[in-house]
Amino acid sequence: MDVIQIIIPLIIFVFIIIPLGRHVYNVLSGEKSFVDPLLNRVDNFIFKVTGIKHDEMTWKEYVLAIIVSNAIMCLAAFIILRLQNIHIFNPNNIVAMKPDLAFNTAISFITNTNLQGYAGESGVSYLSQMVVMTFLMFTSAATGLAAAGAFMRGIIGRKKTFGNFFVDMTRLITRILLPLSIFVTVILVSQGVPQTLAPNKTITTIESKYQDIAMGPVASFESIKHIGTNGGGFFNANSAHPFENPTTFSNLVELLSMMALPGALVIAFGLMLKNKKQGLMIFITMAVLFVIMIPVIYMAEKAGNPNLAHVGLSQVMGNMEGKEVRFGIAASALFTTVTTAFTTGTVNTMHDSLMPLGGLVPLWNMMLNVVFGGKGVGFMNMMMYAIITVFLAGLMVGRTPEFLGKKIEGKEIKLIAFAILVHPFIILFPSAISLSTKMGLSSITNPGFHGLTETIYQFTSSAANNGSAFAGFNGNTLFANSATGIVMLLGRYLSIILLLAVAGSLVSKHAVPETMATFRTDNSTFVVILISVVIIIGALTFLPALTLGPIAEQLMLGH
Repeated sequence: MDVIQIIIPLIIFVFIIIPLGRHVYNVLSGEKSFVDPLLNRVDNFIFKVTGIKHDEMTWKEYVLAIIVSNAIMCLAAFIILRLQNIHIFNPNNIVAMKPDLAFNTAISFITNTNLQGYAGESGVSYLSQMVVMTFLMFTSAATGLAAAGAFMRGIIGRKKTFGNFFVDMTRLITRILLPLSIFVTVILVSQGVPQTLAPNKTITTIESKYQDIAMGPVASFESIKHIGTNGGGFFNANSAHPFENPTTFSNLVELLSMMALPGALVIAFGLMLKNKKQGLMIFITMAVLFVIMIPVIYMAEKAGNPNLAHVGLSQVMGNMEGKEVRFGIAASALFTTVTTAFTTGTVNTMHDSLMPLGGLVPLWNMMLNVVFGGKGVGFMNMMMYAIITVFLAGLMVGRTPEFLGKKIEGKEIKLIAFAILVHPFIILFPSAISLSTKMGLSSITNPGFHGLTETIYQFTSSAANNGSAFAGFNGNTLFANSATGIVMLLGRYLSIILLLAVAGSLVSKHAVPETMATFRTDNSTFVVILISVVIIIGALTFLPALTLGPIAEQLMLGH
């Protein structure tokens, strides 16, 4: 039964992404689609009202458009969070956010991270939930997808420009994110997820005591949260809360929602390249790295905690601490693997309660940040490793490396090397500061190896723009809000800038003809080498930290 709970969602995932990938390709490439008669009118109205023109952009102009537009939205979000105590869509009289938390939250949602230092049901008003959180979940997801589309155009190199960011973002919202969100919202409402602007309900319990039942526009929030791989929770318990995720069917819907677009993006790449086999090889690489982690977390949680067994507590059901009984170990293990491989950040189980090796899986997925990943960035990071793989293969045979018909030279390798080094640096350096200062240590609620893991997890989640957390780490302090806010910014925008710079360099190059000596990147040999390169670089970078955290904790179990 457990195996079926894992296999069926993965099979459905494969069937979903094929037609969805075709639709994503049509939107990113401007091809005609069945939705054009209606949505062309919608888009043209938006373009007319906002003054958006269809002028093509260079990679630098595209990056500038991303940075400026995101900065303006982030500032607006900060202001709203600071003023959310006003009586507009605030029936529960939520107070204004303090400055450092508002700073962290605005950055968190604009960067598609959705790391939350507040409890959703008591920390933000309905106005903030809708105008800040829900709105930014649309725009941040569209920004990532647009960047990925521009990157594809650049590395394929069929024209010197990269499209128009504002046109791309508009089309991605109206043609993909909004329709899918409406569809999923209706399904979630049918499963019992609330969708209302009514205030919290006060009820009398069977003990004749009063209890507040939190309400709100939850279903619409949940739909884009998963479709946009955002991950923030309307409630503090996130998708473990029965109002966010009430049934096993809603759990399946949310699982597939966060998997759909990252998988479809790889299919769209193969179609844009006019080489489906190349897209398939990238998909297989990601799928292998994803699938091999599922049995690790499942077996770790199924084995249970030997320390509890030693004191006479049954571990027949495995480690059920922090898990919902309605989901069980299999569905929880799959959800945890998916939410960190696809860098969503939503959780249906508390990661702080995972067994040490179980906790290693989400950490590893975020440290790699290439296993499908969130909207666009995960795909771009995998292509970065693909270029590195081609470069290493070229060195071994003494030939100038080529990728997708373009020569890979010193400029591209320097940019990619910098991009690879940035990710571990913004994880390990702030983690070291946190673990060596009183400000950082004050956030840890568990001593020893587990406390170290909590700290590393917090900064890994921020750098990977994931947003999930080891719940034992107190992220709502001046130090934590400031440090993770900076890490989220660097993790989001540095990779986009560097990889679009790589695409900008490649787009100016002439295509070289394929010869017998060309290292092919659309076969199984390339997949094996690419997987090896990803694992080796990941291990060399993060193995010491993992050894001091979850691995050491695992070795101490039962002693």
